[in-house]
Amino acid sequence: MPSIPHRIAVLGIPDVVGFDLAIPSQIFAGARDEDGEPFYDVQVGSLDGGPIRTTKGFSILPGASPDFLTAPDTLIIPGTYVAGPCTDGSIDAELADYLAGLPRGTRIMSICTGAFVLAAAGLLDERPATTHWAHVQRFQRLYPQVRLRPDVLFVDDGDLLTSAGVAAGIDLCLHVIRRDHGSEVANHAARSSVVPPWRDGGQSQFIERPLPETGGNGTAPTRAWMLERLAEPLTLDDVAVQAGMSVRTFTRRFREETGTSPLDWLLQQRIERARHLLEATDLPIDAVAEQSGLNTAASLRKHLRLRLGTSPAAYRRTFRRTA
Repeated sequence: MPSIPHRIAVLGIPDVVGFDLAIPSQIFAGARDEDGEPFYDVQVGSLDGGPIRTTKGFSILPGASPDFLTAPDTLIIPGTYVAGPCTDGSIDAELADYLAGLPRGTRIMSICTGAFVLAAAGLLDERPATTHWAHVQRFQRLYPQVRLRPDVLFVDDGDLLTSAGVAAGIDLCLHVIRRDHGSEVANHAARSSVVPPWRDGGQSQFIERPLPETGGNGTAPTRAWMLERLAEPLTLDDVAVQAGMSVRTFTRRFREETGTSPLDWLLQQRIERARHLLEATDLPIDAVAEQSGLNTAASLRKHLRLRLGTSPAAYRRTFRRTA
């Protein structure tokens, strides 16, 4: 645990989406070390220090000091319907100066329409980003220079990270915790807030049926069955038979409920299992690959490199939690 927690400033810009404004404080508060000490210091602020008007008819009185806003380690812009960035592509001079004056190396994140603010400030020019699906056409019209990815939950472009609307902000915050401190800490933060611990950023925003059908016709029981058998060589036929469906029906229902295909979902869970084993055990790399269902060390290296840009050994060195 660092002696000084990572400083996260959440900048509320009227008219802010209240749910988005509250997400970082809630999620990052659950990221703690083994002694229960927080990894992050999250404070909410406004440029003038005054109350922040929300879209739902109430205002929030922020607590962050001007000094905290001036030099955060991470800045988060929650969703907002502020005129200018969200209407005609312009930006208030004070806000533009603030963003331009952030120290070099500051990590900047946005939730939902917060991406409009970053785009208006020119921070997203020629970079990949996303926003809420309902605002995609307006965003593309106002900011054609941004490489918008309209159908994903979030985009991690290193020091600039953007998410889709509302709950996707939770996914982005958990992703950042996982990137900073590993899956064990991120999973604990997710459990503290009673939210799913992980959804891949490339997962589609468009899930036709967010909850399984009632009456036992959904795929949730089969997903639980798959999680218990990650090390086994499961095929699409195997899981469809277990679900009592044809492969075509099972694949369609699985995608409707999760936003991804059964085999992609299975691979994602195996990678998460491998990350957990690398962090929490001293198992050799070959054993980690075998127990996670990735079979070989070469396969494990390939998937970690593709998903995380690192090797199993480097990942373990970074995130192995010592006793």
